Amino acid sequence: MSETSAGRTVSGQDEVVDLCRDLIRIDTSNYGDHSGPGERKAAEWVAEKLAEVGLEPQIFESHKGRASTVARIEGEDPSRPALLIHGHTDVVPANAADWTYDPFAGEIADGCLWGRGAVDMKDMDAMTLAVVRDRMRSGRKPPRDIVLAFLADEEAGGIYGARHLVDNHPELFEGVTEAIGEVGGFSFTVNENLRLYLVETAQKGMHWMRLTVEGTAGHGSMTNNDNAITELCEAVGRLGRHQWPVRVTKTVRSFLDELSDALGTPLDPDNMDATLAKLGGIAKMVGATLRNSAAPTMLGAGYKVNVIPGQATAHVDGRFLPGYEDEFFADLDRILGPRVKREDVHADKALETDFDGKLVDAMQGALRAEDPIARAVPYMLSGGTDAKSFDDLGIRCFGFAPLQLPPELDFAGMFHGVDERVPVEGLKFGVRVLDRFIDQA
Repeated sequence: MSETSAGRTVSGQDEVVDLCRDLIRIDTSNYGDHSGPGERKAAEWVAEKLAEVGLEPQIFESHKGRASTVARIEGEDPSRPALLIHGHTDVVPANAADWTYDPFAGEIADGCLWGRGAVDMKDMDAMTLAVVRDRMRSGRKPPRDIVLAFLADEEAGGIYGARHLVDNHPELFEGVTEAIGEVGGFSFTVNENLRLYLVETAQKGMHWMRLTVEGTAGHGSMTNNDNAITELCEAVGRLGRHQWPVRVTKTVRSFLDELSDALGTPLDPDNMDATLAKLGGIAKMVGATLRNSAAPTMLGAGYKVNVIPGQATAHVDGRFLPGYEDEFFADLDRILGPRVKREDVHADKALETDFDGKLVDAMQGALRAEDPIARAVPYMLSGGTDAKSFDDLGIRCFGFAPLQLPPELDFAGMFHGVDERVPVEGLKFGVRVLDRFIDQA
């Protein structure tokens, strides 16, 4: 707790919702090009909130408007390795016409804060700010140094955010050995006596690819047995319908073992449909970590209806499990066939770490202190985060943005989905857990 200038007691729980609302109202949509409307404004807003409580944040602009904010908090024991807490301020675009409430209005309804970024990931940004501001106002130093990073461009691979800082300003992360970031620490209610909190310890790797087929151009009225569009569409169809084999990594095996124990029933990796049926709203998230995948997402060809083009292209979002990148490419090339040329648009590695150590103990302890039926378990994220960049500095990364969720909320569906929202009480829970976690980390 701390006092405002007016003498009113303010805590992190008191202001976390307003902080998240204000941040949602800054449109930081990332369109995947060089522009980043709103990211500079968000970076300045974050810096202002940190400076208000005595920190000295720095803003780094990698490209016009593409800005990130970094600050370091001095710990009680500066000889200890530092902890990184990172989040991104950019969001994927949203079409307001599809939403119940304006995605950039920060409306509160039905016990939730609605808006683009509510769970991906302005909730964690706000929780981090709320905890840090409360601790700074009340003079509570963390046990060790903490580096705070609020980053641009995560939704397009982090080139203008985390990747830029790691490549050009690695000194900002001097002494950091561990990190926490997004998409972990959220709850899955098993029954009235047990809630699992999924902590991300692994991520699939990615290959965003452009596929190209060259054919013979010609008049649309004539027979053409070398039509690039036909060849490409057949290849993309094979790829989109392919059933990739189940591959159970050590993280997924650990998660399934924990889930089997929690449910009191064995889970068969060879019958994953039955397993996933037990997982409710997180089934899609977990199901995507059982296989490599390649989802066709864009097609392009031609410029006139009566002209057969000489080239056709497609884009594919490819993801591979840790340890299965070579198998991914072997299967991909076999499915596509020799006529299809592929090239990476953006690629990044897979990550996997063990679920052990003092930091994991701190997560479990902080969760259980606020929720007596909590059990932290490891899981793999099907997507990727800025952790991939920080891993290059030798930093051990976890996804830990704690939220206690109502069982009926389709949490996986909130990511990049319509009507994204976060429970107000979940935000306050996250503040309490993060505060305890910092004391124990």
